[in-house]
Amino acid sequence: MNEVVNAINGVIWSPALIFLCLGVGLYFSLRTRFLQLRHIKEMVRLMFDGKSTDAGVSSFQALAMTLAGRVGTGNIAGVATAITFGGPGALFWMWMVAFLGASSAFVESTLGQVYKEKINGEYRGGPAFYIEKGLGIKWYAWTFAIATIFACGVLLPGVQANSIGASLQTAFDIDPNVTAAGLALLLGFIIFGGVKRIAHFASTVVPFMALGYIIVACVIIALNIGQLPGVLLLIWKSAFGFDAGFGAVLGLAIMWGVKRGVYSNEAGQGTGPHASSAAAVSHPAKQGLVQAFSVYIDTLFVCSATGFMLLITGLYNVQGPDGAALYTGIAGVAAGPGYVQTAMESMMPGFGSMFVAIALFFFAFTTIVAYYYIAETNIAYITRKMNLPWLMFVLKLMLMASTVYGTVKTADLAWGLGDIGVGLMAWLNIGAILLLQKTAFLCLKDYEAQQAQGLDPVFHPEKLGIKNADYWTGRRSEQNLEQEQAGHAFEPDRKTS
Repeated sequence: MNEVVNAINGVIWSPALIFLCLGVGLYFSLRTRFLQLRHIKEMVRLMFDGKSTDAGVSSFQALAMTLAGRVGTGNIAGVATAITFGGPGALFWMWMVAFLGASSAFVESTLGQVYKEKINGEYRGGPAFYIEKGLGIKWYAWTFAIATIFACGVLLPGVQANSIGASLQTAFDIDPNVTAAGLALLLGFIIFGGVKRIAHFASTVVPFMALGYIIVACVIIALNIGQLPGVLLLIWKSAFGFDAGFGAVLGLAIMWGVKRGVYSNEAGQGTGPHASSAAAVSHPAKQGLVQAFSVYIDTLFVCSATGFMLLITGLYNVQGPDGAALYTGIAGVAAGPGYVQTAMESMMPGFGSMFVAIALFFFAFTTIVAYYYIAETNIAYITRKMNLPWLMFVLKLMLMASTVYGTVKTADLAWGLGDIGVGLMAWLNIGAILLLQKTAFLCLKDYEAQQAQGLDPVFHPEKLGIKNADYWTGRRSEQNLEQEQAGHAFEPDRKTS
């Protein structure tokens, strides 16, 4: 099984996808004049702007739902595997993917807002919607939807569950079979509660878990602040092959940094637009900017915290392309959460390993919940014109079964299957956002123009020549009708007065 999975990954994660992820991020950054730098202040302001409605969630809740999917085992176990197979320089390439990918995240999430729909009283959107409505290619949209249901409903949950099982066994000696049963029960309670329960759960748990993890990591870094300059130099030299010890893994540093960076922050992968489309905002670019900032939170904050901890303590391993050890700092521990648990335990005896296990549980569990929401949205896309309610129930069972299976299986197989899911979605989504980029850039230009006039930007797709933005044109019609009715209701009072 492992051989088959590795062979498929060799095709999907060829150098072409690596360069595509970096190249598209750079291209969008240039086209938007590096909005990820120009609009940082606006991104932070918009995070706390807007309120939830009966149909949609607030910008912050949508951000939390996106972060629930982004901040997961990739931020702990993913960083450890990237350093193991790509050397310390892999962390630099994770940063590059995050910086450049912020523009990709803006484009895809803005498109998700433009072409979203209201289905059964809830906002739904994502790549399948903007591929069909923006490009008019229904088979392409269905291909993405099916691939995403398979990836998020079957392939990816196992990666998160496997890390939870491994970390709880290391810290508390809990049998993975017991963990699997507990995860299935908790998951069932959340996912059978609908999008509002998912949003409330994510907005409550995600900020708490991410902030707590970053604070503890910063304490460890502060206690060893004298080593930080040397660690930064090692990352820089290793990223470009200037370090004698890790020069042999230069190509792998780029490959693993990009692969784990995309897995961690998901920029360009197509997962972010699903949650961002659920936000109730007045202009698509608002949520696009918020989602761009979420990439920074995920990689520049959380992943960096993990990477610095490992490199400062020296508790990591690096192996060459032939499998030979280039550096051994933690013998006998498989690449994954065990590295981080050992590193933190060495600095905080009796607390570190348990803290990582608990943090990883929250990180990974919220990610599984986010995967369910993404898969559910794509089923909603497929069934919005068909009455197939049983598909949602089947998805819930599939996700729970995948979580149980992933918890008790080997990490290599779980990660391999997860990489297939991420790669498939990235190929399909990047092609779509390249073809639809003009719409996203029109939205950004319109947003900036309205802001310059001192207005709170409001989206009018017909004025920008954007077609098939049915939700927004329908919204205008509803508002005009309400204003007209309010005017008629006021007239008798005015005449009699």
